[in-house]
Amino acid sequence: MSEELVRLSKRMSELGICSRREADDYISKGWVKVNGQPATLGQKVTPQDKIELPKKLKQQQNQKITVLLHKPVGYVSAQPEKNYRSAQELIIPKNYWHQNNSQYKAIPQHIRGLAPAGRLDIDSTGLLILTQDGRIAKQIINYDSDIEKEYLVRVSGTLDPKGLALLNHGLSLDGELLLPAKVSWQNENQLKFILKQGKKRQIRRMCELVGLKVVQLKRVRIGNIRLSNLPLGKWRILDSNERF
Repeated sequence: MSEELVRLSKRMSELGICSRREADDYISKGWVKVNGQPATLGQKVTPQDKIELPKKLKQQQNQKITVLLHKPVGYVSAQPEKNYRSAQELIIPKNYWHQNNSQYKAIPQHIRGLAPAGRLDIDSTGLLILTQDGRIAKQIINYDSDIEKEYLVRVSGTLDPKGLALLNHGLSLDGELLLPAKVSWQNENQLKFILKQGKKRQIRRMCELVGLKVVQLKRVRIGNIRLSNLPLGKWRILDSNERF
């Protein structure tokens, strides 16, 4: 039986070497070798093929920066829209939070080329990740990502009698049954949501389906990384010993 062939860029992404977009860029620049030979765009490989990058490129990858931002209400996660500002505009030296004893200093070259890894809607606050590293973005937002996202959600209204059970599992959005969640009361008007999915405005829409309205929504954790005491509107750099 012949071995399954996959695109080189897909294989590089699966191995966590880089994102598919980065892989195509590296291949087009002649930086990637397969079994010692220069790779070509669109090339297909087997799991046994040896993929190599120059040592210098590997070092550059390891120097890429990931930023943790405490996003305020009124900022969009990605590109500016409808007169609203992008959260990325907050990643400037004066908003850098020094008190976390980061190994980095806020110097301009560290904050170029950032892209949001996932979204946090304009009406929500909390932890937003922006990164130069396609590997981290893939780890967080890939469709089969196993990374949990935790939210504190203040609500109003009367919960349907079966509502809490449905919030944990049983609701559908966009014609698709949602993955199981972990939802529990923190106090009489605040719920904690732990999700592995990230559909657009998912929590707000889930709450509407069971008779609740979201008054305030704050993301406090992504994987092992917590918002902790990072002040609103401030940002810090992910340390090398921190892992999602």
